[in-house]
Amino acid sequence: MTRKWIPLAALAMPFALSAQALTPALPAPVGDSTPLAIARMHDSPALEGNSPRGLKLSPDGQRVTYLAPRSDDQHFFDLWQMDIGSGKHSRLLDASLLKASELSDEEKARRERQRIYGQGIMEYDWSSDGQSVLIPSAGNLYLYQVATQQLLPLAISGFATDARVSPQGHYVSYIKDQNLFIYDLAKAKERQLTFDGGDAIKNGMAEFVAQEEMGRMTGYWWAPDESAIAYTRIDESPVELVTRNEIYADGIKLTEQRYPYAGKANVLIELGVLSLDSGLTTWVDLGRETDGYLARVKWLPDTSGVTFQWQNRSQQQLDLRLASWPQTDSAQVQTLLTERSDAWINLHDDLTFLKSSGFIWASERSGFKHLYRYDAQGKLLQQLTAGDWAVDNIEYVDEANGWVYFTGRKDTVIERRIYRVALEGGEVEAVSQRAGMHAPVFAKNSPIYLDYFNSLAQPPQVSLHDSQGKLLSWVEQNVVDKQHPLFPYFGLWQLPEFGQLAAEDGQSLVYRLFKPADFDATKQYPVVVRVYGGPHAQLVTNSWSSHDYFTQHLLQRGYLVFQLDNRGSANRGTRFEHVIYQNLGDLEVKDQQVGVKYLRNLPYVADERIAIFGHSYGGYMALMSQFKAPQDFKVAISGAPVTDWGLYDTHYTERYMGHPVTNADGYKRASVLPYVDNYQGGLLIYHGMADDNVLFENSTRVYKALQDQGKLFQMIDYPGAKHSMRGNAVRNHLYLSIADFLDRQL
Repeated sequence: MTRKWIPLAALAMPFALSAQALTPALPAPVGDSTPLAIARMHDSPALEGNSPRGLKLSPDGQRVTYLAPRSDDQHFFDLWQMDIGSGKHSRLLDASLLKASELSDEEKARRERQRIYGQGIMEYDWSSDGQSVLIPSAGNLYLYQVATQQLLPLAISGFATDARVSPQGHYVSYIKDQNLFIYDLAKAKERQLTFDGGDAIKNGMAEFVAQEEMGRMTGYWWAPDESAIAYTRIDESPVELVTRNEIYADGIKLTEQRYPYAGKANVLIELGVLSLDSGLTTWVDLGRETDGYLARVKWLPDTSGVTFQWQNRSQQQLDLRLASWPQTDSAQVQTLLTERSDAWINLHDDLTFLKSSGFIWASERSGFKHLYRYDAQGKLLQQLTAGDWAVDNIEYVDEANGWVYFTGRKDTVIERRIYRVALEGGEVEAVSQRAGMHAPVFAKNSPIYLDYFNSLAQPPQVSLHDSQGKLLSWVEQNVVDKQHPLFPYFGLWQLPEFGQLAAEDGQSLVYRLFKPADFDATKQYPVVVRVYGGPHAQLVTNSWSSHDYFTQHLLQRGYLVFQLDNRGSANRGTRFEHVIYQNLGDLEVKDQQVGVKYLRNLPYVADERIAIFGHSYGGYMALMSQFKAPQDFKVAISGAPVTDWGLYDTHYTERYMGHPVTNADGYKRASVLPYVDNYQGGLLIYHGMADDNVLFENSTRVYKALQDQGKLFQMIDYPGAKHSMRGNAVRNHLYLSIADFLDRQL
């Protein structure tokens, strides 16, 4: 397929996007031309081929370890290794040897928050000496001895979650019955550290919004010298207790869930430091403002203190604070730095303490996320990166050689590449070479790294590289040859055209347009606009995604597929993101209308046959777009949508909408329900009937509103399904239904 740059008039944009930046040089897919059936999209073996997950370099530097699915079941994972010296791959541990148990409700919810799906070995943790691997499995804990190849079950009772090996390898820590435990490996003995967990009290655990919205999946942190553990004690009793009906095929399960609706109470949270010697906890002074969020916790490398990031309720201020340790009574706390915003502060995981002194911090104070170096007292020493582009993450700090390695968007917004900059500042150097998405995993004490790479034309590959990006060896090249699962279908695989349009404020909107396999410019085609549209997300990238399998199927059915990242989307800086503050569902829809206007100017677009399809925030966008602009979107497919922001959680909703009391009109405008009167027809809504994230009530309110007005629409509700709509049977039925609906409507 020929890809071209579509020239546009010169735009007054603070963020310049060149034709070269938006036109990656990708090899044309080569393979047979078997149509991709929906039933094959998520069947085994996985279409993407061998795609390792859970990549790690062993502490001794001798092997790469990873989780790999089985060819006959892509959702069942074993632990594999590659010997770096020989390049030989072998299965390190057969997951069939582990005891199969039913997951606890807490663990099911935790995996849903982590977006982890599958069976077998789903996570593992190396000991610091590289001699053993901790394997948590359905509440049971195992220690695999590498030298002897022995699998030793740890003698614990009950269901353990959030397990890990302590920093120096003497203990295994975990949560059980809402309390914190450790297992002394030398003594083969379990020790309980907290005792008041139960009911609304949870020790060492992350609350709902911490997991779902802050990306904080744990509630405890080891001191580097193993002398203490910092942990949270949360009291959920102020949070509204909701009784949800989880509807399954064979019955209804009444589930009580403490759900923090926007504007309502959050958990009460405390941060303690527990001494392993005494067993006593010192409580950290979190300040007078208790109605905020404990976003991050991290120890200093020498265990002289523990830092925590405290975010106020509005999320317009973030403090990095330091509590000294040890203390005999109460920990003394000092604020190292404060970030402020008129809209919101995006959280990150880039705080990196230097062994020499001081730390590196990421900030969006310039309008784009960049890296800054501070001394130990929080005094700014220098800005390390700068420009109208965004850093993604700090990946590794090589103090010995004076380099900071990071991923970012310096060369193009549609790709994530690897760079480095000197610790003392200077020019940013490119490390990765190829166009696409790079996710490096660095060794613990060396700047060699594994590169998890993918692009639109290349399913995920894993390679080993030196500090300057030179390829040392392949871990999984994943070439789409005749033996590859994708090969029968790859000959019909279509690559998109990239371009940019102008929003009403002059900012550029990046899009990609996929054309059918047998595209004929003299014909007219219906269009499916695939949308997410919400903050912290980006669809228009040069990346491989299993979500694009359905796009390829639609192309083979004769549809064009269009995607545009509207304002509010990620990786474009705060001016691009913050325009949606306190007014969701307005400018995002207008930007999607800009995309529709562009499509209607293309001679091969059937301009009266345009559909919009999205899930979660994308489901919200589908409803808002069709209800507010029915003249532009004949058809809408809305999956698990938020329909009233008063029904969603505090941390996410108030970040973008403010408090319901102070922005009552904004909440009303951002709801789907006031626009139901505009609905004319052509709507399909689907929702999981056990969704504990976007509650099912969001959809039933729209059902009722449309039914009361006698307006026809279609709905598909999936018994037992959660927000992620997991399971081959569910996904096959869902995509078959969507394809059938589009064919009938368009």
